[in-house]
Amino acid sequence: MTPREYDESDVRIRPSRTTRRRSKDRPAHNDSHTALVISVDRGRSGCVLQDGPAKGQLVVAMKARELGPKSVVVGDSVEIVGDTTGDDGTLARIVKVNERTNSLSRTVDDAAKLERTIVANIDQLIIVVASANPEPRRGLIDRFLVSAFIEKIHPIIVVTKIDVAPVPDFLHEYESLGVEIATAAIKSETREADLTKLFAMLNGKTSVLVGHSGVGKSTLINALVPHADRVTGDVNDVTGRGRHTSSSAIALPLAPDLSPSQGWIIDTPGIRAFGLAHLDSNRIVAAFNDLYEVTQSCMPNCSHHEIGCQLNEWAAPKGVVNNERSARVASLRSLLELKDSNPPAID
Repeated sequence: MTPREYDESDVRIRPSRTTRRRSKDRPAHNDSHTALVISVDRGRSGCVLQDGPAKGQLVVAMKARELGPKSVVVGDSVEIVGDTTGDDGTLARIVKVNERTNSLSRTVDDAAKLERTIVANIDQLIIVVASANPEPRRGLIDRFLVSAFIEKIHPIIVVTKIDVAPVPDFLHEYESLGVEIATAAIKSETREADLTKLFAMLNGKTSVLVGHSGVGKSTLINALVPHADRVTGDVNDVTGRGRHTSSSAIALPLAPDLSPSQGWIIDTPGIRAFGLAHLDSNRIVAAFNDLYEVTQSCMPNCSHHEIGCQLNEWAAPKGVVNNERSARVASLRSLLELKDSNPPAID
């Protein structure tokens, strides 16, 4: 018996110990649909389709893993794939967040470093304040306006509860900055006129309501959008603060037939702190055009707290104190003081 000759078929090649490399080629998702995010709750996003035969259909979707956490907020324009029928139990997938035109962001306080985006792609910032119970806070309003001016968002101040107390005089000072002032007395005889005027301001635009807890945001939403049925609450008699009734942001269509033809209004939870730690001090000053022009004559590296700061002369021309200007300068300096007292950490 002759010995057997071996060939290459007899060689056993051991499999590699390493796993197969994951491809970096990602799917193009050419069949995706554009949608508007109207709610975000515990990893599930409510979206309204913006194109295709099912335009206007409400779909529930989850984020793709590569998008990362907290990458989708109310107002985002996204691309979704998967089951877009909107039937019960179906779930689509968000694979892309389209570029934002603007966004409204804040930090928990002025010492925090983590920036949190509240909403995106909005046309108007509706700052809701109450004429009383709770009284309006200039500092909080200024913080909202800083974000609005920087992000090129048109601000409107809506004063509620004017049947309880008249509109505070200092609110009219903001009109010189191009801020519109509107009133909304939901429980008075001017209710219909106020709502008609306010609805005209909101019609055809995407607007977001912000303000302190208890100022009447949800009550105003229910008056403008009867089908919203938002939960409302009362102001605590002891602390003078409102109770949180809205737990998350949600976008609601203004049209009675629930179509987006007349624009969207976004209700947000009550905000007691609106930190600006993510903004540079120079950007905060530049947000107010009139104050920024005054500071251009300041000494180099002026912190705007010095005796020789030009803001002092502007607030008290020729030694005569202007109460309106003094209050605005004091508010600005309070923002800058908080920024200066919490300098960013150096790695």
